[in-house]
Amino acid sequence: MDVLFGSMQRVGLRASWLIAGLAVALVPALWMWGFTVDDALISVRYARHVAAGLGWRFDARGPSTDGVTPLPWPLILAPFAGTNALTVLLRAKVLGLLVWGATGCALGCATGRVVGAPVWARAGALLTLGLSVPVAAYAVSGMETSVAMAFATSAVLATRRPMAVATFAGLAAAFRPEMAPWAAVLTFGVAICRGHRARAAGFAMLALAPFVVCAVVRFVAWGNPAPLALLAKPSDVQHGLAYAGAAVVVSLTPVLVVAPLSLRRAPVAFAIVVAGLVHVAAVVVAGGDWMPYARLLAPIAPSLAWAAVLLARGAHPVASVARVAAAATLGVLLVLRGGTQGREVGADRAALVALAAPRLQGCRRVASLDVGWVSAATDADVLDLAGTTDPRVAALPGGHTSKRVDATFLLDLAPDALLLYLPAGLPDGGLPDWTSATYSRVLEFRLSSDETVQRHFAPEAWLPLGAKGAGYVLLLRRPDASTFESRPRAPDRGGDTR
Repeated sequence: MDVLFGSMQRVGLRASWLIAGLAVALVPALWMWGFTVDDALISVRYARHVAAGLGWRFDARGPSTDGVTPLPWPLILAPFAGTNALTVLLRAKVLGLLVWGATGCALGCATGRVVGAPVWARAGALLTLGLSVPVAAYAVSGMETSVAMAFATSAVLATRRPMAVATFAGLAAAFRPEMAPWAAVLTFGVAICRGHRARAAGFAMLALAPFVVCAVVRFVAWGNPAPLALLAKPSDVQHGLAYAGAAVVVSLTPVLVVAPLSLRRAPVAFAIVVAGLVHVAAVVVAGGDWMPYARLLAPIAPSLAWAAVLLARGAHPVASVARVAAAATLGVLLVLRGGTQGREVGADRAALVALAAPRLQGCRRVASLDVGWVSAATDADVLDLAGTTDPRVAALPGGHTSKRVDATFLLDLAPDALLLYLPAGLPDGGLPDWTSATYSRVLEFRLSSDETVQRHFAPEAWLPLGAKGAGYVLLLRRPDASTFESRPRAPDRGGDTR
């Protein structure tokens, strides 16, 4: 009877940890359900064209282009992509939620099996992960980040088997190329910890294999082994430093592993943290990212929570309490100060798509810096002024919001419509006074100030985005531009900065 009772007690305890891991994954993710980013819809358009048999292309009538950095992602979405863009995005979000929920279960179960770490320390690591808004947001963003998080977490949970670590870490790097150094360093470190010194380098090479395969495919298909985004958004180390510094803080779990003395007594945790530091360095070199919520650090955040569980076995209880308290307090403060407002983005973006769709009917080509939502509002060709999906623009000098797209280049590509973003709304004169509005992005300011653009395009509509005044000026090409006088050139309000 005692044996049966003990067995039931163990099963109940394991179930409790599984449920805790599931709750830590699902509850915050569901709270952030409304979050998404514009780039999610770029992958959706590629997936829709693959599903329709049109091939790997952003525009149905355009050439094949390398516009998706996580190369395998459109192939995963393709089976679900035989419908409109927003429905496909919804399916991608559901897929991300399911993947992250399963990962949370695995992490919870593994945390419950750790012997020697206090229960409160293990629970604190899970709680901190649950408070990490970047993890919750990108689990349901419709991006590939949830899959990268799942593979990265699986890699650190499989540290007893270096081959499994290499496989999972390599798959994570296939979805996020900047994770390749992380994958190699993690696999090498774990192999050393597990006594496979002679084979450590081989395991690290295996971890790089999926990344190399993606690079080879890119070279064969498009003549360049690097993603097009690397050309469209050139690296800026200064921006990368600022981005990485903020990301380390808002991700929360890095705070849990600031324990140099304890890490010396936990070799596997040490290997995970060193790989994390390498990843941060890679993000700096890549120049960071423009998306909110520390997207590039989200994939490794759960792995650092697991490292915190492992190092808690030999850490001083006071130090462990201090780290958990600091991380949890920081997480609560970030949430209270509006850190979850991004969950309104999805609804605002869907309303913008619905408003723009009838306005863009009949257009053959639409030009915009933000092409994801535009691609959901129209099946017309979309001229990507940031160059993320268009190698012609990507090759131009400048950052992704300051490409040297002049009026001649723009008109040669013959867009019927031009969209310009205004973060603070229209000026007092309304839509007719669009040329004197405050455009915060260099390219849009330059185009709005160009006399040739003013002569060839006329304001058609104001498309609001959300309830805070932001929106897009929709300009349509005039039927006979030569009959119109140009408006006065607006005064210079800034240089060509990224």
